[in-house]
Formats: sequence, C-alpha cells, structure tokens
Amino acid sequence: MRTSTRSKVDPFIVMDVMEAARRAEEAGRHIIHMEVGQPGTGAPKVATDALARAMEQGPLGYTVALGLPALRVRIAQMYGEWYNVDLNPERVVITPGSSGGFLLAFTALFDSGDRVGIGAPGYPSYRQILHALGLQPVDLQTDPANRFQPVGADFAGMDLAGLMVASPGNPTGTMLDRSAMGALIDAASAQNASLISDEIYHGIEYEAKAVTALELTDECYVINSFSKYFSMTGWRVGWMVVPENHVRVVERIAQNMFICAPHASQVAALAAMDAGDELQANLAVYTRNRLLMLEGLPKAGFDCIAPPDGAFYVYADVSEITNDSRALAAEILEEAGVAVTPGLDFDPIRGHQTLRFSYARGTADLEEGLARLQKFMAERG
Repeated sequence: MRTSTRSKVDPFIVMDVMEAARRAEEAGRHIIHMEVGQPGTGAPKVATDALARAMEQGPLGYTVALGLPALRVRIAQMYGEWYNVDLNPERVVITPGSSGGFLLAFTALFDSGDRVGIGAPGYPSYRQILHALGLQPVDLQTDPANRFQPVGADFAGMDLAGLMVASPGNPTGTMLDRSAMGALIDAASAQNASLISDEIYHGIEYEAKAVTALELTDECYVINSFSKYFSMTGWRVGWMVVPENHVRVVERIAQNMFICAPHASQVAALAAMDAGDELQANLAVYTRNRLLMLEGLPKAGFDCIAPPDGAFYVYADVSEITNDSRALAAEILEEAGVAVTPGLDFDPIRGHQTLRFSYARGTADLEEGLARLQKFMAERG
C-alpha cells in the first residue's frame, strides 16, 4: 500500500533517545533523564481530587468543541492576573495539547504550499506538522547574538504566509522582551504574515516575566498548554487564543478533527489553575536545578552555554568536542547512563554541534547526572 509524500516526516529524535533509555532501564541500568522536556512532578493534587469527584458524579462525555465554558473563563482571567490583559473568554479555544493547537492554527491560517517561517533552533514538531499538512516550513537561521530568537532581518523579503515564534524557546530557554516581540509583530505584519506565538513555557521564568503577544496585538494566535508549568504532560490539554473573527473558523475545524479535548483533562486543568502553592514549589525546584546546571555543565566540559531565561533547558555548543552530536549523545547514554538530546532535533543545519540538557527532573537526579557527566568527560579526555 502506498503512503503519501506528506507522511515522510523526520523522526522526533528525542523520542528515539527516550526509547534507547527505556531499553537500557529494561536491561537493569539506572538512567538519568536529561533528554525529555517533561516535569518530574505529576498533576497538582487539587486537579486529581477534582477529577475524582467529577467521576463519582457521572460519566464524562463530549464537551462542546471550544471546551468547557468555565475553563475558558478561568484562562481569560489568568491573562488579567499574569499580564494585565483584558481577554474575552470567547476567544479561548481548549485543545488536545499544544500539538492539537498547532494543527488547528496551521489548518485555519494557511493553504497548501504556503511558506511558514520557524526559528532554528526550534521545536522540531513545528517543521514536521507543517510538512505533514502540505505546507512549507522555512528555517530561519537565528543568530547567537540575538540569543537564538528570530528578528525581522532573518525573514525580510522571504514572502512568508506565517511566522512561528516561541518565548521561552525550546531548546534554548531564551525569551523575547516587549521590544523584541513588538518588532517581530511589526515585521510579520509588514509582509502580511500571520503570527503564531508558542507560549507553553510561560510561568517557568527566572529573572523576568515572559511577554505574551496578546499584550501587543489581538491579530495573532497564541498557543499554550497545561503540560509544562501546570505539570500535566500526559493529560493532553492545552488552549489557544485567536482573534474574535477566527473563533468560528477554528471551532468548525476542531469539531471535525477532534470533537473536543478530553473532558477529564479539562476538569483537572480547571482545578490546576488554582494550585498556586504547589506550582510555585515546582518552579523553586527548576530554579535550583538551573543554577546546578549552570555550575555543573562547565565543570564537565560543556562550557559554551548561555543562561536560559525560562523553560528548563540548557543548549550547549559542543563543536569543540564533536561534529556529531547524535553519536556523542549515544556515547553519553551508553557510557555514563545519562540521556541527553542531540541538537539535530532542533536545527538540521547546525544541530550536529549542539546538545540540549533538560533539568525538569528532581534535584537529586540532576546532581547524580552532572557527577556522571563530569566523570565521563574526564575519562574521555
């Protein structure tokens, strides 16, 4: 049976690393996980308690395609609390994870063959989802001087239909300040390119609050998720904010693609939004882990790094060590029992000289992982 040309997407390398780590654990080894961007904590207790109560009260069937009204209202309220943005809840669309949001956004905004700019290094699934939808991803080779965030000059004259930005970014953890975000919005608007802002790491910031694109414009799509700050990766629930005249467009697509996001996950997500103390305790762990990584990675020989502004990643230039980051990651897993992600996932052109280290797990794991990396690199010479 034939397959479509659209199906020929690259693998998500970090998932391959996870599988190799799983096989090693199955064989009895203790692996330290620095490869996956997944909190080591579970959903907040108030979330699981709320779901247990809801399940006792009756079956959880379909919700309307746009999501539980109470959850949409609570998310709009959060924009007022976090950013002083007065957001109409009707603009909020609940999605099956941020991945569902990307599918809805790309389908609503672009036609087959349209060119969409994505910063490199960047989240690899942007590129693969665009390709699978018959769209043309355009890698923008961002400059380290701009902290690997795109600027208008990176896509001037490229005739883009859209621009995808992420702040804090994956794999770098760098953020766009208000001025940089505004400049990108203006540059995209100047060539009539739709702006999509991936804000799934908002809430995980260290020295400054992340800026939402909604502070500066209503003419954008914002995508967020309960996976990271709210520690609900496996629940597969997220949201988008779209212009008012796009709500019905997105609703029609969502009705047909997904029917709705999981009802159970929406119930839990609503309760999780009021788990402030527990979520801030998680953030305190990431803050400690960040400092550990910034101190410990250079001691292991990974000294070409920049402090992340948010998220829970450190992106390291390893060009002085190797020209094959995938082989180095495999060697580190085999010899040191530490799983890390090769940069090829995030930048097909320059990623052979970079690694991403995640510090989303517990502090004790991070300390053990750093000790193993230091021993490995010392013995490797």
